[in-house]
Amino acid sequence: MAYAEKRVSTAKGSKGKVSWRARYMRPDGTLGSEPGFATKKLAVAWGEEQEAAIRAGRWIDPDLMRKAFGEFAREFMKARNPRGNTVSTRWRMLESVILPKWEHTPLIAFNWFDVEAWANSHPAHETEVDHSVSLMSTILTAAVDRKHLLVNPLYGRRRSVSTGNTAAKAKKSASVAKQKEKRAATPEIVLQVAERLGPARGIHVLATAFSGLRWGEGCGLHRDNVLLFREERYGAGVWRCPVIRIDPDVGELAEYEERDEDGNKLGTFLGLEPPKNDYSVRDIDVPPFLAILLRHHLADWPWPYVFSPDSKGTFWRRSNWSKVMRPAVNGRVAEKRRQGTAGKEAWAPLMPGLSMDILRHTHDSWQDEIGVRPALAYEQAGHKRPGIKAVYQHPTVPMRVERLEGLQEIFERGMRTLGWESLWGRVNLLKWTPADDLPNTAQMITLPVGRRARQQVRAG
Repeated sequence: MAYAEKRVSTAKGSKGKVSWRARYMRPDGTLGSEPGFATKKLAVAWGEEQEAAIRAGRWIDPDLMRKAFGEFAREFMKARNPRGNTVSTRWRMLESVILPKWEHTPLIAFNWFDVEAWANSHPAHETEVDHSVSLMSTILTAAVDRKHLLVNPLYGRRRSVSTGNTAAKAKKSASVAKQKEKRAATPEIVLQVAERLGPARGIHVLATAFSGLRWGEGCGLHRDNVLLFREERYGAGVWRCPVIRIDPDVGELAEYEERDEDGNKLGTFLGLEPPKNDYSVRDIDVPPFLAILLRHHLADWPWPYVFSPDSKGTFWRRSNWSKVMRPAVNGRVAEKRRQGTAGKEAWAPLMPGLSMDILRHTHDSWQDEIGVRPALAYEQAGHKRPGIKAVYQHPTVPMRVERLEGLQEIFERGMRTLGWESLWGRVNLLKWTPADDLPNTAQMITLPVGRRARQQVRAG
């Protein structure tokens, strides 16, 4: 049974100040205590509340509730084992955004009012702040599960920018404006960028825009998973379609800063990992023109990874690819030929800021443009479809045919607009620049349109 103990302070200058300490029986049979009560009655009442909560099975140890957020966050990071990139991202948010403010805050002291006010005034990008608040909520939910808190005060809360916070409003408006700047590329721009980059690199651009590959999926794509076939019974026969397969074990290239369980940096990881989720493991149907180009690419490219950066077949780093992609989309000035350098022709800007991520967005936008049914659009993009329709609706052969014909028509329309009949003129995907004197064995590639293209793929 709870009781109270009288305490008389002996500290210098306290003049014998009296306070009361609550004593109560903990679940393990030991005595718990909580000092600092002004009266005996308050101390006893608090102790009885603890014992009642223990009997009801809802008691939380007050010492655990006062644990610092930073200490528990590190316990959380040790206990969880998500994908490596997720670990790196979480540590970055903790160290750069969250812990500078909340490192020593007791778990019990969190409330939504303070967190929202902090988030609305933080100088980091809106998305970074939103993700940081979400991570804080995840950690506090883990504290509830770990019996450190009774409830998570951040659970299910959405922040809004105060109308009186001018700086925060301006920051949010700028973020929204930046999002609106993102737009789908036109097929003409995609084709021009691919032409500038040459066959070995341009095929990566085309595959991303017309199949929706993620950056890591494209960079980690092995030749054994390209131009396989989907076969489905349809009518009196079997419908066949070339596909790109995302491998369930090593289907995505990952690049991130490795950490140990205490958050110490171990260096940069660049290697293959399983895809981010089960929905990312999929077969992507390939339109006819892209199947033709990939067939030529595989015939001339001797290395195992289809879109590797050089003759060694190594993996791309994002920063290195950016150096290749940026001048092709932003434009560049001409450089004269001189000893030791071949010189460069001038390139006018095509779509400044275009990236592989935006090309993936472009693919999904094109799917919407040509009316791809949601059941198929979600599957091909590697997304989880929400709602009950995900259970009841599935892709059919006519859906797949309609999508492939729509993507083929987008490609053909772009070629007609540009007045082109071929890409790169020649196909020598091993090493190619406009100045190369290619051998006579190099094949000309003229891309047929309409039915002829589809017949070629089927015949092959």
